Amino acid sequence: MAAAWGSVRLQRCMVSPAGRHSASLIFLHGSGDSGQGLRTWIKQVLNQDLTFQHIKIIYPTAPPRPYTPLEGSISNVWFDRYKISNDCPEHLESINGMCQVLTDLIDDEVKSGIKKNRILVGGFSMGGCMAMHLAYRNHQDVAGVFALSSFLNKTSAVYQALQKSDGVLPELFQCHGTADELVLHCWGEETNTMLKSLGVSTQFHSFPGLCHELSKAELEKLKSWVLTKLPGEMERHNE
Repeated sequence: MAAAWGSVRLQRCMVSPAGRHSASLIFLHGSGDSGQGLRTWIKQVLNQDLTFQHIKIIYPTAPPRPYTPLEGSISNVWFDRYKISNDCPEHLESINGMCQVLTDLIDDEVKSGIKKNRILVGGFSMGGCMAMHLAYRNHQDVAGVFALSSFLNKTSAVYQALQKSDGVLPELFQCHGTADELVLHCWGEETNTMLKSLGVSTQFHSFPGLCHELSKAELEKLKSWVLTKLPGEMERHNE
């Protein structure tokens, strides 16, 4: 299956910056969703699009594939999983294939003149997991990584890659609801603790009573963090 991913070009939904484009943010949706679906959801939560003066937001859509937790039904997922649990092996063939496809997305931004250290990658749930694989195993020179209601499995290849890494790693921004019934809050905490122990600078924000969903407070916090990682031209000149 991995060979087939080489020719995949992801559908993408984009929000252009209001001013001059000098940075990019790649935001990956959760399982069964789409780039357009995630953008619409965020718009509903914030009562407006997530927009920046200088940052382009790219919402790609995962290609449809058979998904084992849905008994092999076709779904828009970034990778397959043997089961929804953090103590089983990762489906590395599908994860690695998608890392190649998403690398093309990063390369497109670089070709358009955006430096790699002016690109952020992140996502919701499975999208956050995918972003961590993409950045910490393949693109340790991006500006940062964010993961909302997200996880890594206990024996994740991300942990193995970081054990061999000795460079500066992108900062991780994590948010998680304490009432999340799908990806338990303790999974998110465990992921954060492991990454911190392997040299990643991390932030972890808990949201009391929040289920497996996005909240306005969380998105506002994310927006502030994005601007610290990708400041506009004026802020950079003042540094």
